[in-house]
Amino acid sequence: MHLPKWASNFGAQVIAGLIIGLILGFVAAGMGDGNALAATLAWVGSTYVQLLKLLIPPLVFTAVVTSVANLRKVTNAARLAVQTLVWFAITAFFSVVIGIVVGLVVRPGMNSTVDAANATEPSSTGSWMGFLNSVVPSNFLGLSAKVGDTGAVSVSFNVLQILVISLLVGVAAVKAGKAAEPFIEFSGSLLKVIQEVLWWIIRLAPIGTAALIGNAVAAYGWEALGSLGKFVLAIYVGLGLVLFGFYPALLALNRIPVVGFFKRVWPVTTLGFATRSSMGVMPVTQRISEESLGVPREYAAFAVPLGATTKMDGCASIYPAVAAIFVAQFYGIQLEFTDYLLIVIVSVLGSAATAGTTGATVMLTLTLSTLGLPLAGVGLLLAVDPIIDMGRTALNVTGQALVATIVSKREGIWDKEVWDNATPGGDAESPAEPKAKATVGAR
Repeated sequence: MHLPKWASNFGAQVIAGLIIGLILGFVAAGMGDGNALAATLAWVGSTYVQLLKLLIPPLVFTAVVTSVANLRKVTNAARLAVQTLVWFAITAFFSVVIGIVVGLVVRPGMNSTVDAANATEPSSTGSWMGFLNSVVPSNFLGLSAKVGDTGAVSVSFNVLQILVISLLVGVAAVKAGKAAEPFIEFSGSLLKVIQEVLWWIIRLAPIGTAALIGNAVAAYGWEALGSLGKFVLAIYVGLGLVLFGFYPALLALNRIPVVGFFKRVWPVTTLGFATRSSMGVMPVTQRISEESLGVPREYAAFAVPLGATTKMDGCASIYPAVAAIFVAQFYGIQLEFTDYLLIVIVSVLGSAATAGTTGATVMLTLTLSTLGLPLAGVGLLLAVDPIIDMGRTALNVTGQALVATIVSKREGIWDKEVWDNATPGGDAESPAEPKAKATVGAR
């Protein structure tokens, strides 16, 4: 018995997982605290995110080294990098302006019934010096470890540091000439192996999505909204205006089919919503960009990891703008034009400053400290952070794929053949034999 064509489509499977997850989440929520279904959903969801993150360090390293080697004959590689950063700034600018307008119209901090006792100083804050420190690798692998209160050792990685290391090693390999050819070939071979294993993990996305959404519904439900419902509404209105208004306008201006883009990027968007992790979704974003959106592999290997650390329209633009206005209104502090200008500047540049310590809360502290607003206001919003984080991350990862696609189109390296041959919503083929790509650097 053959499944209908739509049922074998990756995007359709993710949507099905989303629906099933909602149903399981409401069932688990109705079973009370500590039930087996909720525990199972939490375990499956966290395990899936852990599997996705498992291959990020070797994926970034091998992909970037291989890409730098492939770009050695390209004359406009530097232009691609500059254009990527410029479009990061453009989208961040308009996103934060939208966030400010929504905050001023909705006025989420006025007449709020949130308990002032919830105001607490955050445990960590963003800083420009922190960004500079995060760029400098602490070790060759960009890894760090810490011992918890129970004595357990947890290991983490900094993608920005891995990206810097990979770029340096790639350039060094090219400079080394013929002697480095075996190393470059090995990196390319290892990359194909990693992509194959990664594809096995990505195919589990419908199950992971179901578990993650189910756990979110069971854990948070609607009770957390309470007195912060107006703030949550303002955030999602801002996110929606950027996702379904600003992004389509950019696609149309660059003559990229709007509906086609959203059909192809849908697995990235939904997985971002479910996982709440740009890092966890990064391998999927890169694969969809290469295999469905027509972004050349050489460029995607640079743009997507960079975007996953510094391109956050949800966390670094919409959220800090609305949240800063909320805190100011809650404490009765009048913001002037220069304050709104500072919000724009911090949002355009600030996501880079939180790259080493990713998180919207850290970004918010950077904004509040720049404006001179009480940092204790961060604590007022923590109760609903998981709920709005889903929407923020969905916008983040969609924007990362958007910029890579737009730059590819504008720079004449967009592979229209890959776009036309891709199944909207993500195809179900293994990436072991990559489709032909447009030559990077062609104009």
